Amino acid sequence: MFGKKKEQGPPPLGLAQTLEEITKRYKKREAIRFEGKVTTYQELDEQASRVAGGLKALGIGPGDRVAMMLPNIPDFAYSFFGIQKLGAVAVPFNTMYKGREISFILKDSGAKAIICLSNFANLINEICEDCPDLEHVIVTGQRTLVFLDPNATANVQLVFEKTKFADADTALREIGAAMVDVFHALGATEAWYKHQGAVRAHGKKLATILLSEIENLYVSNIVAFLDDMDTEPLFKVLYVPPEIKDKALEPMTSIAAESGTKPSLEAFRDAVADVFTKRLGIELTPGELTRDELMAYEKNRALASKI
Repeated sequence: MFGKKKEQGPPPLGLAQTLEEITKRYKKREAIRFEGKVTTYQELDEQASRVAGGLKALGIGPGDRVAMMLPNIPDFAYSFFGIQKLGAVAVPFNTMYKGREISFILKDSGAKAIICLSNFANLINEICEDCPDLEHVIVTGQRTLVFLDPNATANVQLVFEKTKFADADTALREIGAAMVDVFHALGATEAWYKHQGAVRAHGKKLATILLSEIENLYVSNIVAFLDDMDTEPLFKVLYVPPEIKDKALEPMTSIAAESGTKPSLEAFRDAVADVFTKRLGIELTPGELTRDELMAYEKNRALASKI
């Protein structure tokens, strides 16, 4: 009625409680549609509860900051609502950000954990020493993009029995250190390797190192930049808004840029064979794949096609 004070309703629910209330009413209704797959409200709520339980087991509690470096995938919703259920504070940020931008956000927010795609973990590990509050790097899914150019890149695939290394971290460290020696031998004397994922020179990526575990084998795929890569053909296929084009790829360099001379594929191959033979005590010779190597290669290709 006119002049009558409006009746106060119940206080607004938090985001976690809102999801739970909606789930009670619309359990089987579509909450998320992604790449043709539907996630119901019930599934969303269950996944969020799993995230909350996992974070709680790591010691994350109410008020703690949890950073999120995730693209627009269902895992973002699971993580965001899971953080809300726990009473923690979500700190999402752009997946286009690079090292210094990420470390500033993590330090400024005091994030105790970060949830990211597995291919971002290497980047986070490289800067975690600069983020004293960061205790946990939680990975999910994989969206690794490795760009190749026949005129600029060389691809190396190495297959090891797992008994060769103590664990995957050791394998990556040994392979990374060996690749640094390869680059030094080819004139890129500023090459260095700090942690998983990349060999760099002057802060720019010189090589990408990926490691997969398949049954009793480690399969390492390495993409090395022999010359500067022409990225224009890439951007003709993969649309990126002009304002973020310079952030779509990590800054890259090459042996040619670092040494002044582009090595031939044969010279690069011989350097890889020589260094890995001496450093790891193995013998690398050109030839056909063995049965186990072929099986690992085919399985790795099959896995990659699903990513």
